[in-house]
Amino acid sequence: MGVNRLHIATPCIESREFSRFIGSQHVWLKLENLQRSGSFKIRGIGLLCSESLRLQHCTEIICSSGGNAGLAAAAAASALGLPVQVYVPETTPAYMRARLRSEGATVHVHGKVWDETNRKALEVVERSSGALYVHPFDHPLIWTGHSTLVDELDQRPAAIVLSVGGGGLLLGVVQGLQRRGWTDVPVVAAETVGAASFAATFNANGVLQRIPTIDTVAKSLGALQVSEACAELIRSRAHPLYSYVCTDQEAVEAMLAFATLHRMLVEPACGAALTLVTSPRGRAFLHEHIGQTGNIVVVVCGGNMITPSMLMELAKVTGASGDSWSAM
Repeated sequence: MGVNRLHIATPCIESREFSRFIGSQHVWLKLENLQRSGSFKIRGIGLLCSESLRLQHCTEIICSSGGNAGLAAAAAASALGLPVQVYVPETTPAYMRARLRSEGATVHVHGKVWDETNRKALEVVERSSGALYVHPFDHPLIWTGHSTLVDELDQRPAAIVLSVGGGGLLLGVVQGLQRRGWTDVPVVAAETVGAASFAATFNANGVLQRIPTIDTVAKSLGALQVSEACAELIRSRAHPLYSYVCTDQEAVEAMLAFATLHRMLVEPACGAALTLVTSPRGRAFLHEHIGQTGNIVVVVCGGNMITPSMLMELAKVTGASGDSWSAM
């Protein structure tokens, strides 16, 4: 397999600020928001695009995305010298549409939710010759690309905490852990109440469930159901997994905490994972299921769908407060 050079090795820094609040555990932050595309997705999508160009000589990239996957596809296409079309749902902010265009993408708006958008993208691919369809999360090469995140960890963690939408990052991280022989390192998959498709399938012991609608400020988590491969991972019990569901308010408060203590903006989808170390309920969950000691790695998955004004508006809408963090 060719080497994917479209992503960078991101830093994994210890957060002494968050560690103080979690007791004797140490919190480490894998800063995937520093990728060129702004999220971890360039790892997997970059690998898929580069390998498809090398092996299949594709002439165009078509992606369906609420933002982060589209930006990764656009960044990959730019690096590879290919044109790219990105289909986004109506809920995608104008800010993100402009970001996609600035990366060279032709942007098409279709559908109220991602599933409708994806169907449209597939129709276009079927009529195209030489086009590569890039799914936001459901492809083995995407998972393999995401697995490189684990290769960059210097030592075995006590657990990895990440956000989950369709399950691509989760599948990649588990693949990376298995490859390194860290088969007993649990993964905590976090999502918001209004997008809890992983929790629905997890609580059904891996029987694939479809939630009726997406109702959350964390639009990047907006998959009505996880991939079949993700459901199979749950059913197989091949790796220790935990499901954690937070509120929108908790996710936004985590964003405020991260902005205050680490001076970086991240989006609500990323805030879902951060709630495991910022909220009392999240910290209690880690202590109960992971233990009182050890290194907890939180994947800071991305920060594209956010601006300072958007963060203030999200805080207002959800009732989130950052006062306790600003007093530190």
